[in-house]
Amino acid sequence: MNICRLFLPLVVLLMNGCEISLSGKVLVLPGEYSHWHNMRTIVEELVVRNHSVTVLVHTASPTVKHRQKERFEYLVFKVNMEQEDAQNLWKNFIVAWMSQNTTVFQKLSFFWNIMSGFTSYAEKICSGMLLNQKLMTSLRESHFDVIFYDPMMPCSDLLAEMLGVPSVMSFRVSFAYSFECICGQMPAPPSYVPAASVQGHLTDHMDFLERLENLLLYIGHTAMYKLQMIFMFDKLYTKIHFTGKPTTFCDTMGKADIWLIRTYWDFEYPRPFLPNFKFVGGLHCKPAKPLPKEMEEFVQSSGDDGIVVFSLGSMMNNLTKERANTIASALGQIPQKVLWRYPGEKPDTLAPNTRLYDWIPQNDLLGHPKTKAFITHGGTNGLYEAIYHGVPMVGIPLFADQPDNLNHMKTKGAAVMLDFHKMESKDLKEAVTNVINNQSYKESIMRLSRIHHDQPMKPLDQAVFWIEFVMRNKGAKHLRVEAHNLTWYQYHCLDVAAFLLSITAVVMFIFVKTCSWVICKCLRRTTTKNKKD
Repeated sequence: MNICRLFLPLVVLLMNGCEISLSGKVLVLPGEYSHWHNMRTIVEELVVRNHSVTVLVHTASPTVKHRQKERFEYLVFKVNMEQEDAQNLWKNFIVAWMSQNTTVFQKLSFFWNIMSGFTSYAEKICSGMLLNQKLMTSLRESHFDVIFYDPMMPCSDLLAEMLGVPSVMSFRVSFAYSFECICGQMPAPPSYVPAASVQGHLTDHMDFLERLENLLLYIGHTAMYKLQMIFMFDKLYTKIHFTGKPTTFCDTMGKADIWLIRTYWDFEYPRPFLPNFKFVGGLHCKPAKPLPKEMEEFVQSSGDDGIVVFSLGSMMNNLTKERANTIASALGQIPQKVLWRYPGEKPDTLAPNTRLYDWIPQNDLLGHPKTKAFITHGGTNGLYEAIYHGVPMVGIPLFADQPDNLNHMKTKGAAVMLDFHKMESKDLKEAVTNVINNQSYKESIMRLSRIHHDQPMKPLDQAVFWIEFVMRNKGAKHLRVEAHNLTWYQYHCLDVAAFLLSITAVVMFIFVKTCSWVICKCLRRTTTKNKKD
């Protein structure tokens, strides 16, 4: 008994020591809107696993509520910008993208102004963060084990380099795979890896004309992103970088130890990827919880017809009166009850079967047994909740990667797509009716759901594992391909091809000259002999 008493404190101490040794210090630089929602899931899981988490956020952040008390710590730095200005910047971006009644020149002019606004936005955040000596000293003295960031937060990658801390990036596959290809060195053969387009119509099965279009899109997107980096970030990075040497956006972004890609093969077309790219799509999804009492009563009142869940995302809070009435009229013609997340003005044509909500528990509604369909704008988070719970979709893409996202679902037989600007009430009604009554859509989405759930490790567990892996091993450079250290002509072996062509040319030249010399010599001998004869 005395021996047990002596050893018990030692055992407790050792157990506590093990727990402490397994914990790490994580610095998080969040994105905005749905990007932060996705990252927050990982942050909360890191806290559960006894890691110390600090979220670095600027004062103008439109969506990260840094004044709220959380289980993790917020570290706030001041920027020379108001929160309202940051919100307007993103709203103007959406307006520019969705604008229909403008000329090409007006749209290009609008986009140029928006990009100028983003340049100013990035410069203010980068300066407020990296040129703040007090903040940088505090971050260095904190001795973080890993930086977990979203590139939506400007200069996150540069901060990781300046602190000398390994980094993990949370990333949604970019428009046309440009960042992954240019900065991450991920292979993307244009013969079967489709680039994103405004229409979102290309798949991994392309005929000759589609492959031609795809190649031209890759060239166009690459040129656009290269120019964007040169004019927006490269000068800024060189100016702020502590060495004073020329620094490019791609150089620093490509140094991320792990890229956590927020998709999976239930969504993506099969394609090559690199060992430091980890697909963790749907990590925020979870079993449905009970609905609020009033909402549950409305859902149950639908009877056997069930319900339709409708949301165009958190960034779309207002529609034109004409579009809102068109949508409300269509929803009023279906037998299902509809729960519509829409904080805007109540449409004149709103029917008794449709209720408006400023906010809905989307995951819980999609997991409800009475849910028959999901009308969505095509955001990745919403798509994955639908896949997780097996709910077929009617897609109404609005901007950015949403047409491409929904085209993936359409190609896989799980969704119908509509044009937001051109659809009439009858089009929306027919699409919802078709998705609910045609069993093939339900079968297709259930197949994707089974693929999603049939993984050796849950997406959230995998995301946390790789962050902890980077902490344990002080990085993951052994997973980073050597392509990052090659020039473009070395990567494509153009120098080798030029050398082989040169050798071939020299050999051919010598061969031709030798043959010419032999033939000439033979001709001289023949001529001399003929003269003698």
